Amino acid sequence: MNRPLLLLTSSLMAAMLAGCSTPIPQALAPQIQPKSFATAAPDQAKIWPEPSWWQGFGDPQLTSLVGEAQTGNRDIAVAAARVLQAEAQSTIQRAALFPQIGGQADYERGDCKGTSCQQFLNGKRFGLTLNASYELDFWGLARDNLRAAQEQLKAARFAQTSVALTVTANVASQYLALQAIRRRIAIQNQNLAAINTILEAIQLKVKAGSISHLDLAREQAQLEQVQSTIPALETLERQTLYNIAVLLGRPPEGFDVPTADLDKILAPAVGPGLPSDLLVRRPDIAQAEANLASAHANVDAARAAFLPQISLTGSGGFLSTAVGTLLQGSNFGYGYGANLLQTVFDGGRLLGQKDLSEAQQQEFIAAYQSAALNAYSDVETALVQVANTGRSEDHLRREITAAEEAFEISQLQYRQGTADLLNVLQAQQQLFSAQDQLVQIQLANRQAGVHLYEALGGGWVEQAEDRTQVAEAEAVAEKK
Repeated sequence: MNRPLLLLTSSLMAAMLAGCSTPIPQALAPQIQPKSFATAAPDQAKIWPEPSWWQGFGDPQLTSLVGEAQTGNRDIAVAAARVLQAEAQSTIQRAALFPQIGGQADYERGDCKGTSCQQFLNGKRFGLTLNASYELDFWGLARDNLRAAQEQLKAARFAQTSVALTVTANVASQYLALQAIRRRIAIQNQNLAAINTILEAIQLKVKAGSISHLDLAREQAQLEQVQSTIPALETLERQTLYNIAVLLGRPPEGFDVPTADLDKILAPAVGPGLPSDLLVRRPDIAQAEANLASAHANVDAARAAFLPQISLTGSGGFLSTAVGTLLQGSNFGYGYGANLLQTVFDGGRLLGQKDLSEAQQQEFIAAYQSAALNAYSDVETALVQVANTGRSEDHLRREITAAEEAFEISQLQYRQGTADLLNVLQAQQQLFSAQDQLVQIQLANRQAGVHLYEALGGGWVEQAEDRTQVAEAEAVAEKK
């Protein structure tokens, strides 16, 4: 092989290697991957939730609402439409890998009166032509663009899963909030009933002249104070009910949800496995991973754009002055060729596109790392919330038992004249305040359970073929 040909071959090989796809950057640095979660899961807790985790709350009504939301929620519909758009973009990019073929039919009529006119300018002319072109993807530009579109399609599908998980968690959270608000309203009505009972006893004493109007005024003030809290709770109840309706994709007018007993809605214990496993169980992390892979494909495409583009063209067809003789072999003609396009000067456009794609890749590396860190934080926070609200619930139940006894004793002593009304009011306020706090802590505990299920990915698992990031444990195993 002579020297010029060897140099040309070496240059082409170097260019082809430069245009090949490069490995996706690994963003999982060891310093952002904890070895284990700091907060321990409850004893006997199942590791990782089931895909239908909301059924574990044991409330058929909640299960029905979640099912309706999954089919009627508008945010899920928006996410599904974005998946269709991403599929269309992938189809568009895939088309660049195939020849483009088009057909053309022509009809012309001309008239020439001069003696120097050529014969074919007179009369009619019919034509039928088939054209084809194909751009050779030597450097992988079309494949890189297709890979970027396919990763965006994956990201759109993961985003749809993430939206569905968020909607399901919101339905469960709002449903629990609705039942808690109704329970708080019921407690306030019980409080009013107790106040009215004491008020009747006070009125009898005032009528008998055994006490002054001071106790009557105090109890009436207590009555008004409790009554003033109910409208705000009723407003919050309607707002929560309307939120559920919107989550289900329904108008709020005429929508209602039956009342359920919050004490019977219990979130089953669930816990995480290794932090590295969480990375493949959160659809939002998988979405960030796919976005990074798509950005890297754009980097490869920007590099390939510097290399010459080679295309092949071909055409063939028939030309005749009469339709009847158009398809005769003597009227057939064809042509073919090849084009080589290399940018010589573009004012820095290609360089700017490469720099832009590399900067976007850096953004998505940071976004992926942020998604992982937020996921670890979500799990830790949810575990702490479940544990601590459970402890608070136990203490409040014991406080309510003692407060009920104190309230009964204070009422009895007041009727017997051995205690003043202030003791009764204090005991009453402590009892009903503890009951109201218990409902709020119960709600916080159940919603923390929902948050934990959501933080753990809701039972979703990323498929192995979709993964482009390797966890530290997997990387170590691969090196051995």
